[in-house]
Order: sequence, then structure tokens, then C-alpha cells
Amino acid sequence: MKKLSAHAPGISPGPKIAYPCRWQYRIIGESRAEIRRVAERYVRERPLVLAAANVSSGGRYVSMNLEVTVLGDEERLELYRLLAGDPAVRVVL
Repeated sequence: MKKLSAHAPGISPGPKIAYPCRWQYRIIGESRAEIRRVAERYVRERPLVLAAANVSSGGRYVSMNLEVTVLGDEERLELYRLLAGDPAVRVVL
């Protein structure tokens, strides 16, 4: 079987992101207080903006937008992994 190159026609190598940059994550969970705790735990000392977003139709889930400066791909993906892996978080977009 032929191995496909990441630069093969029709295969996108991913977005070109100029770092450092402000990055947004949408975090969905059951409690805004828990989402805030999780965001502050993993972002640590860096400034962040955390804003309330939507509430599910049944009122069980809430979402918040987290905006933070990331310095590179590794940091951006690691923060996603940490947020998504926390038990208080249901989904990270």
C-alpha cells in the first residue's frame, strides 16, 4: 500500500498559526464555577479571559469561552489535553 505524504494533493497540512497568539477554547461542563476552577488550574499564572456562553436547553450543561495566549503548537495542544481530561469538563472545542 502506498504511504501518503502530508503534502499530498488533497491533504491539508493544518492551519498556519503565527505564535504567540490569542487562542480560544469552548469548555462545556455542568457548572460555571467548576469550569472556572479548571481553567485557572491549567492556565496558571498567565492572564486569561473566561466568559459565560450558552446554557443547554434542559439547563444541565453550560459553556464558557476561554481565551489565553499560547506560545506554540505544543502548548496549545497540551492545554487542550489538560482541559479535556479533567473530570469536571464534558467537552472542549
